[in-house]
Amino acid sequence: MGQVNTESETLFEVIRFVDLAGVLANAVLGGVAARTARLDIVGFVVLAIMSGLGGGMIRDTLLQQGTPAALVDPAYLICAILGGVIAYFVTFNGRWTRRVLLLLDALAVGCWSAVGAQKALEAGLGWLPAILLGIITAVGGGMVRDIMLLKVPTIFGGNTLYATSALLASTEMVILSKLGFVAIGTAVAILSGAGLSLLAKRYGWILPTGYALRIPKPILLLNPRAWRQRRLDARNARNGIFPDDPGASV
Repeated sequence: MGQVNTESETLFEVIRFVDLAGVLANAVLGGVAARTARLDIVGFVVLAIMSGLGGGMIRDTLLQQGTPAALVDPAYLICAILGGVIAYFVTFNGRWTRRVLLLLDALAVGCWSAVGAQKALEAGLGWLPAILLGIITAVGGGMVRDIMLLKVPTIFGGNTLYATSALLASTEMVILSKLGFVAIGTAVAILSGAGLSLLAKRYGWILPTGYALRIPKPILLLNPRAWRQRRLDARNARNGIFPDDPGASV
């Protein structure tokens, strides 16, 4: 029994570390967006907080189970504010600094998806709401950040896979949690969500945009004469007779 408790505590510490690292990384990304928009220090901090903590706060607000966790544990707000301050002084134009941010952000996708889905299941919700809350936890902060900058959220298209990675991680977490493998589900969700995000960045995978389905005009149904002419043209084509053929009968 003591070994099980030790494993659970170790898993909790790992999730907490990845969670806080993701908050810091996304807060820095919010600060990078603030630099692009030429905002002041207040804008940096606000975008950092919304980018790093927005998804979790939306999730906890929807669950209606008390104060959002990001406001109860001071470590989350400290990491978010720290990320905004760091982005204010550091430009993050270096190759390796961007890679580190990308890796932390990718790990946070799987971690936040797993945590969001598991919290929804613990609240007594079904599998579909749990997957939805897992996705919201992962992508909500970025959506709030983009909306505050008057931009269409990048997860809605034209960007590499992010919400899809959250969907994959949330689904895996729900399935494995229902089977009783919460620890394994958390690990699988973090690794698969991060892996898909990194592969999408590496190879430029994106989802297709809207497709316009061509629906034939109902002219043949409304015009019997046109329908007979269509059948006649098809029969002549099978027989090798064409309208401009001199040997064609009139």
